[in-house]
Amino acid sequence: MSENQSGGPLRFASVLIIGLVAIIIVLGLAIVVQAVGQSGRPAEVGKVDALANSTDECVQCHQRTTPGITTQYGHSTMAAAEVSCQNCHEVTEDYAGAVAHEGTYVLRSPSAAKCETCHTQEVRQFNQSRHGLPAYVAVLGAEPLTEAQLAMYEAIPEGSYAPDKSRNAIAALEGEDMIRFTCLACHNVGKPAEDGSVGQCQKCHLRHEFSIEQARKPETCNACHIGPDHPQWEIYQESPHGIAYMTMGDDWNWEAETGTFGVEDFPAPTCAICHMSGFGNTGTSHDVGDRLTWYLFAPISTRRPAWEDNMTRMKTVCLECHNQNFIDDFYTAADKATERVNEWVTESDAIMQPLKDNDLLTAAPFDEPIDYTYFNLWHHWGRTAKFGVWMQGPDYSQWHGAYEVLHDLAELREAAGERMEKAGLAGEAEAEKTDD
Repeated sequence: MSENQSGGPLRFASVLIIGLVAIIIVLGLAIVVQAVGQSGRPAEVGKVDALANSTDECVQCHQRTTPGITTQYGHSTMAAAEVSCQNCHEVTEDYAGAVAHEGTYVLRSPSAAKCETCHTQEVRQFNQSRHGLPAYVAVLGAEPLTEAQLAMYEAIPEGSYAPDKSRNAIAALEGEDMIRFTCLACHNVGKPAEDGSVGQCQKCHLRHEFSIEQARKPETCNACHIGPDHPQWEIYQESPHGIAYMTMGDDWNWEAETGTFGVEDFPAPTCAICHMSGFGNTGTSHDVGDRLTWYLFAPISTRRPAWEDNMTRMKTVCLECHNQNFIDDFYTAADKATERVNEWVTESDAIMQPLKDNDLLTAAPFDEPIDYTYFNLWHHWGRTAKFGVWMQGPDYSQWHGAYEVLHDLAELREAAGERMEKAGLAGEAEAEKTDD
């Protein structure tokens, strides 16, 4: 056998060993690089269940009967703070809304009065907001309110915008069987409880985990602020702020301590940051109108009573990212656009007034097409145009807003003219227009 042939197996073994050593070295380096790259990052920790080893009678029973609820609550900061099920649910036998349950009395769904035990300031701010009684009265009117609740309602700025405090005509037309799933699904955020307190906190703070991240994310507001009459969710999605959230929001600090965070945690605003959160030098508020200058939801928008203070608070949020000139210019332009929409709605009122004066409309609401055109003009398109302006959604300012207003104005002029002509009053309508 030759020398080359006899050394073959040894040479093969040497190459194999060298190859294996090289692979081990490469894998080792990869592990080191990965470890260095992850240094400084918080370790991924699973959610702690504060109720996992609970000996509480309620917890142990519900771990068997409704395990999803106990798991959610076990992950909450309230459970971690040793707030018990009884603290929120248990009441005395004579408490309004109490039901007998396993030898005690409970509220099936805790009222705002129970939340107020710990969250006093938040509930009081909420009671001054549009999310409070004005939301409920906008559907069912003021008739269900107690004397104390009516006084509370009238003390809220939005309290002046329920027409004659009467029930919403659309809700009345749809009826009780329908509005449970339509109007009230959102407007019950301001529903009075049997104990006299107002509001359903769980509409925004979903039970039973009460996640601060969930409450801060725009999808929560999307539950109600969507659709043709208040499409804030859709507008936000197409705005620069919404685009930033959609493309980068996964990396934002959603668990930041309340009242301490800024642009390093949230490089662009969410609904909560603009309207509620403590951000920069602006304090936290549960009054969603506390930073707004206009009643944008009204047919013809007017300034809020404390609009200058409200504007200062909102601008303080804006100043965390934008300079003063940019903000001031934006407010001036948005004010003018709001007034322009007001002019269009005022024009629609002028078109309809001769029909009302001459009894050319039926007494019942929403029983003929012209009623819907007149209503949609301000309730859908006028409001959408204004929301689009202030939230920087050009498609909603234009094609779902201003364009639709102009379209409905043209329809109203034609329909009203035909009725006046048919009644032999066409000349009178022209005279009134000339006088105006």
